[in-house]
Amino acid sequence: MVDLNTAMAAASVDRQKRAADEGKERMKRRSGRDLGIEAFDPVKHVAKEKAETASMWLVITFSVVISLLMRYVLMPRTTVEKSDILYLAPLAAIFLIPQVHRMVLPSSFNELYTKGTWFKAGFLHTFTFLAMAFLLVNPPLGDIVAPQLADKWVLVQNEGDEFNFSKGIGDTGALTWEVEQGAKLTGDIWLLFGLADNVNVEGASISVTLSNNAGDIELESDDNFWVNNSEVIAENTGNISNTERSSKLMPHGDLDQAFAILLGSDLSIGEHNIIVTISEQGDPWENSRVYEWKLRVVELLPETPES
Repeated sequence: MVDLNTAMAAASVDRQKRAADEGKERMKRRSGRDLGIEAFDPVKHVAKEKAETASMWLVITFSVVISLLMRYVLMPRTTVEKSDILYLAPLAAIFLIPQVHRMVLPSSFNELYTKGTWFKAGFLHTFTFLAMAFLLVNPPLGDIVAPQLADKWVLVQNEGDEFNFSKGIGDTGALTWEVEQGAKLTGDIWLLFGLADNVNVEGASISVTLSNNAGDIELESDDNFWVNNSEVIAENTGNISNTERSSKLMPHGDLDQAFAILLGSDLSIGEHNIIVTISEQGDPWENSRVYEWKLRVVELLPETPES
């Protein structure tokens, strides 16, 4: 048997113990010194913000200087084949960032820098350099890409006043022209295409080589053919706008440069390889591009008699 006083005393002790446990639990959950969080120090916070700001502007300046050295010092002394160094060297300069901080910024700033500072500085340098490189190598500050095919290429059979255009417009590397058995592709065969460039397309030099069973032949462009037959060419290659010179061959109108090359007359059956080499003096090096197309002249299959 337990008397009433003893039972009440035991209950009181139990309540006090539970209250003490709940108090400890609340102490663990609350933030502050018990969790290892330092008290906010305004002076130290301001000093750290100043150090981070100085680091940001130093990295941006460093990246801009590296980009300018890449473009105006290293790039003119590098060939296209070895152009990888133009990106690898500036990006490798990330490892110089801590040393640059120690050389330029006061020791009071350097004492506040951590590994996180160098991590952020590395990303800032990388993206600043990429943005600067994009601006410096493209017009109007640079030109490292040769003119390219404006859109399509086409072949034209010219027999006197008659013009026959290839069935397909060259959006791939080959066109096929069918002739009667034992015949040739008669008349003058012209290759038509337009070139587009982001700057100075008319400064490009074009070299066309035709290779077939007869050997290799160097060909030149004839501006008069396109000028004299511009209406016929536009009607057969399709207009894409109301502009007179805007077509599938020259979608940018007067901004593109038209080319007409005489491949030869009475081409024989077989495969004729066309190599178009485009070159121009860019900034800072010479730009080039090569297209390889094929004209396949094939015989029509004889009609099979009905059984």
